[in-house]
Amino acid sequence: MRCEFWAPVAARVQVVVEGVPSTLPADPHRPGWVVGDVAGLCHEGRYDIVVDGQVVRPDPLARRLPDGLGGAAQVWDSATYRWSDDDWAGRRPGSGAVLYELHVGTFTDEGTLDSAAARLSYLAGLGISHIELMPLAAFDGDHGWGYDGVAIDAVHEPYGGPDALCRFVDAAHGVGIAVVLDIVQNHLGPSGNSWEVFGPFLTATHQTPWGDAVNLDAPGSDDVRVILLQSARRWICDFHLDGLRLDAVQELRDHRALEFLAELSGTLAALSQELARPLALIAESDRNDPRTVTPVSRNGLGMTAQWDDDVHHALHWLLTGETSGYYADFGSCEAVAATLEHGFRHDGRWSSFRGRSHGAPIDWTVIDPWRLVASLQTHDQVGNRARGERLSQLTDIDSCAVGAALLLTLPYTPLLFMGEEWAAATPWQFFASHPDPALGRAVSEGRRAEFASHGWASADVPDPQSPQTFARSVLDWHEVQTDPHVLVLDWYRSLLALRSREPGLGPGRAGAAATAAGLRCSWEADLEGRPRWFMVTRGEWRTVANLSGEPVDIDLGAAVDSMAAVWGGCVPRDHTSSEFLHFQDRGVAVVRCRGGSGTTSP
Repeated sequence: MRCEFWAPVAARVQVVVEGVPSTLPADPHRPGWVVGDVAGLCHEGRYDIVVDGQVVRPDPLARRLPDGLGGAAQVWDSATYRWSDDDWAGRRPGSGAVLYELHVGTFTDEGTLDSAAARLSYLAGLGISHIELMPLAAFDGDHGWGYDGVAIDAVHEPYGGPDALCRFVDAAHGVGIAVVLDIVQNHLGPSGNSWEVFGPFLTATHQTPWGDAVNLDAPGSDDVRVILLQSARRWICDFHLDGLRLDAVQELRDHRALEFLAELSGTLAALSQELARPLALIAESDRNDPRTVTPVSRNGLGMTAQWDDDVHHALHWLLTGETSGYYADFGSCEAVAATLEHGFRHDGRWSSFRGRSHGAPIDWTVIDPWRLVASLQTHDQVGNRARGERLSQLTDIDSCAVGAALLLTLPYTPLLFMGEEWAAATPWQFFASHPDPALGRAVSEGRRAEFASHGWASADVPDPQSPQTFARSVLDWHEVQTDPHVLVLDWYRSLLALRSREPGLGPGRAGAAATAAGLRCSWEADLEGRPRWFMVTRGEWRTVANLSGEPVDIDLGAAVDSMAAVWGGCVPRDHTSSEFLHFQDRGVAVVRCRGGSGTTSP
């Protein structure tokens, strides 16, 4: 079997199979690389890498690590899997996509890809088009969020290894669901990183929240970029994935003229042509920069879509009233309206928690609103709270229903976080299982110190290293058969079906409107600025929410044609085709109106 390694700082690289070493000669065509045939190495064969006389574990580009980061690597040949998805043509993110973020380890009791695959028919019935798998790259320990990966091409073995991922994707395609994988190319985990013995994969030229940056523009970075581009291509090709979600792209520190993200988008565009199916690149970014989703031909970075935290923050304040930290800038109906209408709250305006102005405005004449991924909950927004509370633990079920209706009738691409669709009562907390006691202790102490600065007592912050913290975060699927969870699940199903069949509630397209898909907001607040009611207008459609819990009449600006979806006590006033909607208590309705374009913001 032919092997190659990037090892510019090594004097000698050997591959050892069953105790027999093979020394790899320098590649005459690529300085810094070694390449050669290794006798006796084939699919499922185990090997070690020896660099300058020392065994190096893990192989940072291993395809399988059956015994974890501290064990020998194993060859995995993707051609050995027999696929059944030959007819799969993919699903375009802009054609009404609904994303579902899923963490394999806590999605089911078993915590494996195979057990997750058993729930795919449920997700298809819910109306999910794309599953967004949280990171699978191998990390130290059994349990973790996945953002501490160090073997960037190996599927975490406790999840089932590479063949299990093949089975999962194959089964997903069989029920019409595309699969996007979250990959982490901006840093490596704190345990098991072996790159330093090979070459300058990291550089002190730039610093990130995790330390030295991945080397994208310093000496040696040509090869690092090649390694990352090849890794992205391998995930797509070997596992038939439909796209990648890129973690925190603002931490991909790169001062080159051709930025790495633009190079990656070009690589995947060419691969999409080669495979004859659409591929998505979804960026997590806090920059509020429209360039992220602007085509490379227009001097953009070419991402298919990007997460939009501003929409999350605006809806979170509307439903909970929370104003701590970054929610402070979203604490008014005016701020919510501006965010929903324009996509970003921080579009060049002042950001109080950053202490500076931030972002840039979106030109809706050239950017499709669906390129923003909006959410009520994500792994970050739930898990980075001290106790990992879900929205259903921060407010009542009626408010959760209101949030679902608002989210799923916006022109942006919605993302659900696993269990959200039934208002799961289980929290989702920050957990880890670092085998190194010193590292585990440092993580636990760091977590508690972080929240102590916000007034939390140490005893009230779950210990990330405790097995109970992980266990609490596993979904309880028995809930879906009980009230009120079954009611919330039915509500999500009905809203997703409505969004799917009604073009006016689907993904927004670029046009001449100054706001996203012509979206406009109306509201009424009490004397303290708290929302009494809030309405989103999209053409003939109104999503109308009574947030006060008191009887209220809301002027729709046009006569009611049909009540498409209703949660709570809500009817047209006097039971006629009135322009007024009467709410008896807290609730929400999605209404089609005849004529008119709705009222405007006061």
